[in-house]
Amino acid sequence: MIRHRMPATSQSQQEMMAIAEHAPGKLYKKNKGVLKMGAAKLHEFASTKRKGLPMKAKSASVADMMEAG
Repeated sequence: MIRHRMPATSQSQQEMMAIAEHAPGKLYKKNKGVLKMGAAKLHEFASTKRKGLPMKAKSASVADMMEAG
């Protein structure tokens, strides 16, 4: 069985997921929603290799969202 990882899209996201997994009390209030994720999903995001990830994910522009549908 092949397991596909759901990689984090940025170093910031990977770090937040690692904090949620190991020290949930240290999360900011705005990020408490990730605690609803299962432990396995948190681990998948937190275990993403940081090499090659941007510091922050690029936000989609309005024009890109309009093209997407």
